[in-house]
Amino acid sequence: MIRFALGIAMALGIVGGAEAASKDAKAPVEKGAASPLAPVKLALNWKPEAEFGGFYEAERAGHYAKAGFKVEILPGGVGTPVVQMIAAGQTDFGIVSASEIVLARSRGADVVGVFSVYQDSPHAILVHESRGFKSLADVFRSEGTLAIEMGSPMALHMEKKYAPVKVKRVPYAGGISHFLRDATHSQQGFVTSESLLAAQQGAKVKSFLVKDSGYNPYLVLVAVKGELWRKEPEKVKAFLRATREGWKAFNAAPAPANAIMRKLNPTIDEKTFAESAVVQRPFVENEFTKAKGLGAMTRERWAELIAQLKDLGSLKVSDQVKPEECFTNEAL
Repeated sequence: MIRFALGIAMALGIVGGAEAASKDAKAPVEKGAASPLAPVKLALNWKPEAEFGGFYEAERAGHYAKAGFKVEILPGGVGTPVVQMIAAGQTDFGIVSASEIVLARSRGADVVGVFSVYQDSPHAILVHESRGFKSLADVFRSEGTLAIEMGSPMALHMEKKYAPVKVKRVPYAGGISHFLRDATHSQQGFVTSESLLAAQQGAKVKSFLVKDSGYNPYLVLVAVKGELWRKEPEKVKAFLRATREGWKAFNAAPAPANAIMRKLNPTIDEKTFAESAVVQRPFVENEFTKAKGLGAMTRERWAELIAQLKDLGSLKVSDQVKPEECFTNEAL
């Protein structure tokens, strides 16, 4: 998937006129409501898939309505400038990656992470089993082609770690069609999505998680404009409480929200939606979330990411981006 890497490339400026609209994400109004629901926008950085299931479940089951919100979920796509939309006040909440927040803040954008759906990154390099690769090192040090978001922190990290690199890197533009046609072709993707889709098309796929290389930023990260958090903390807290309930419900029973997302994104079949929800669960829930709650983050992870971005040259050594300013758990 290219949702996060392209977002990083666009995280250095504010662009206007980028709003999408979804007429299918209307929060129900409870009978006898004392006051009208407050309109809220949530901008996704990709099309509706399992990684957003908890948000759609929170809307479907009325958790957002109970919190006083009428949430409009804005589906994204290739290059959706979510960070810029947040910074410009075009959306209340948005889905980004931790890398995008760090890079945006280094350029003066006041964007803060408040809830990370994924505790571990499901980013992976997909290869054909016939290649006989045993590790990510084998992928980078062997002949063939690798479709990857070139220049992204993820790509730079692995190119440095697994040097000398022999594989020919080519730009990744999404999809799995080339992968299916060429047994010497490898590509980036999510184990919760592309890996499953390729297997359903008959490919014998082996997936190597990028996090095992040591690069593991928070992904599917809810972010807000810092000003909103400082001026209306109760609004942010209420939204996240409802979001957390939505994710608890989706993890337990994903079928209802999957049905909604499938109508919005018919390119993915019912079986893949169901499998994705199961495969992603360990990336969402783990021992840390059992102790701290869904969505929580640590300063250590943010500090490690900042150090990695400086080491890769994605962030200037002189940039004074502080981990504690990039995120907060106080909204949870």
